[in-house]
Amino acid sequence: MSSFTLEGRVRLSTALVQGNGKREPTVPPEREAEARRLGMCGAEIDAARRGQSFDARTSRALALALAAAARDGGCLTEERERPIRSGISAEVCGEIESLAEDLAGSTATRDSESAVAPAC
Repeated sequence: MSSFTLEGRVRLSTALVQGNGKREPTVPPEREAEARRLGMCGAEIDAARRGQSFDARTSRALALALAAAARDGGCLTEERERPIRSGISAEVCGEIESLAEDLAGSTATRDSESAVAPAC
């Protein structure tokens, strides 16, 4: 069984990459404060805004979140397989997709093209 969960840092990273789709030049102060409270450094925050992480499984989770938020069927199918191969359970993958879709829905007023696109 995988020890990877949708914990605070992964949730926040998912929110940061979704927020960057609105092309915000800086991280909102409340998000940065939350990131610092969770122990994230500036480089980790910047990486999350680009849909990346220094942790391989978190990077896979963010790629899945981007594909789910973009509602790109072909890319989503591919991105669903990668986290599972890296040890993230299918249940957690479902949680990541749901969170990303919820966050994308709450930012539906953003431009039609996101500043961060899925990798595939």
